[in-house]
Amino acid sequence: MSLIDPESGAQRAQVSPEGDPPPVGAVSPAEADRHLTELYRSESPKLVRMFSRRTRNPDEADDLVQDVFFRFARLRQHAFSLEKPQAYLRRIAANLLKDRAKAAARHSETLHVAADEETLAGIDQQRLLESRDMLRRLEAALLKLRPRTREIFLAHRIEGLSYAEIAERNGLSIKGVEKQMSKAILQLDRLIHRS
Repeated sequence: MSLIDPESGAQRAQVSPEGDPPPVGAVSPAEADRHLTELYRSESPKLVRMFSRRTRNPDEADDLVQDVFFRFARLRQHAFSLEKPQAYLRRIAANLLKDRAKAAARHSETLHVAADEETLAGIDQQRLLESRDMLRRLEAALLKLRPRTREIFLAHRIEGLSYAEIAERNGLSIKGVEKQMSKAILQLDRLIHRS
């Protein structure tokens, strides 16, 4: 990796691992931190979009961007003498994706089982019928609940809302939501097992 002297624009050799003094015009640690912050602000949204297109989980894209900047920051002040730090970031990102793909391939190889070594189970028809019957009884029991109790139960169990969110939405206290949930669970249990 060659470095660019910011004053003359000429290429310089990288600092040797033996600890030779940094070349003239090297960036101070404080200035490197400032450059890293500016680079993060300008480049992280682009990297997030790139990773989001290549991964399934949006949160994973944010983690990958952090990983890219962590690797970049290890270069400290010399990274900012690079002619195109943005290109270097994209290269780190591409290498990170390759490393993850290789690791995933290795992981899937360990999970592979030859089809002739395993007995493949068919669909358990009895379990399927029992599940359908239970679903039918649950639907019927839900319809027998009072509308407000049903709405609160479904908001918590299906929509995943917290008691506080449900309380705010329905103009109730949290204790009121807890009471409605207890009623719903008790009635559903009684109605499902009675049928």
